[in-house]
Amino acid sequence: MTSVRAHTRSAAIIAAVVALDRLTKLYIVAKFGPFDTYAVIPGIFNIVHSENPGAAFGMLAESGPWRSYVLVGVSLVVMAVIGVLLWKPRTPNSALTQVALALVLGGALGNMWDRLFRGTVTDFLQVFIGPYEFPSFNAADSAITIGACVLALDLWRTRDRSDASRQFGRN
Repeated sequence: MTSVRAHTRSAAIIAAVVALDRLTKLYIVAKFGPFDTYAVIPGIFNIVHSENPGAAFGMLAESGPWRSYVLVGVSLVVMAVIGVLLWKPRTPNSALTQVALALVLGGALGNMWDRLFRGTVTDFLQVFIGPYEFPSFNAADSAITIGACVLALDLWRTRDRSDASRQFGRN
């Protein structure tokens, strides 16, 4: 795939993730009061409205006023690294790696938007596995998680191929 097509695909994925994230969060804020809960599958899956001032799983939520600066700063560094990996010429990324990185970047941008313009990140998906309640999350978090899993699988798959090539004397 040409570089232009790969970049266009990455930009489209990033834009789609940010748009989906913004639309779902705007809907939740408009239609659900704080801490409202709607049971989609009772005991398994709820739609909720929670505002997370911290990082993933509420980490740093109780920290001081520096919390926002740290979270925005770390996010900007991570997004810059991913941007370089996606758009740097001659970076040997597979198509799967590019999709994974675009998902992570789109999710990071979606959450960054909330953090910059609202001071908190809106979470609305709540999942239970037996007695365990997974922390509430949103579309951006889902994109980041899916992208990270796809990236790990692609790196593992690529590593296995390169290990096999070395084992049989091919490079």
